[in-house]
Amino acid sequence: MTINIKSLKNKIIYRANYRGTKEMDKLLGSFTKKYIDQFNELELKLLCDLLDYDDENLYKLNQGQNLTIQIKLNKVSEMFKNYNYASE
Repeated sequence: MTINIKSLKNKIIYRANYRGTKEMDKLLGSFTKKYIDQFNELELKLLCDLLDYDDENLYKLNQGQNLTIQIKLNKVSEMFKNYNYASE
């Protein structure tokens, strides 16, 4: 099955920027903007998976707090975990 990378990137950008809370819009939006063009197809799929998690746990992951669920760690989630958008 062939994936339209441009379409996938547009979907990811939209999902990252319209989360429901301003904090997560900024955090995920800036993370996505910074890295989306560096990700290969597999990493884009991992980013889609990351966006499926709820805002509260994604924020806790990024802030190094205890999560109420388990988020599968991989290259993309580790990058997000260590991402600091305040320094951008």
